[in-house]
Amino acid sequence: MKTSSKNDLKKYRDEVSKLIAERIFFFNQKYYFKYNNINIKNQKTRWGSCSKRGNLNFNYKLLFLPKEVRDYVIVHELCHLREFNHSKSFWNLVRVTIPDYIQVRNSLKLR
Repeated sequence: MKTSSKNDLKKYRDEVSKLIAERIFFFNQKYYFKYNNINIKNQKTRWGSCSKRGNLNFNYKLLFLPKEVRDYVIVHELCHLREFNHSKSFWNLVRVTIPDYIQVRNSLKLR
């Protein structure tokens, strides 16, 4: 992930907010998880995170990733609403909508 300025965050925030909200709505029709806020940030080392309070945080740079990788990050954080860990149960939840999550996750590590 390359670093960028606050201006880039401002420039793309609305576009990525809309995109992520649409994808969360789409995937959550399978899961029906409850969440509080969706936040767009300029995180230096993370693509996304989920708080214990049910807030979903995403890096605005997701906008520039391939769709399948972006969807994986969104589903990953969404599944943390149920399993706040990386247990087998968590990965089984991810697998519901991203059956090839291992390959997608590995491609994300290369970025």
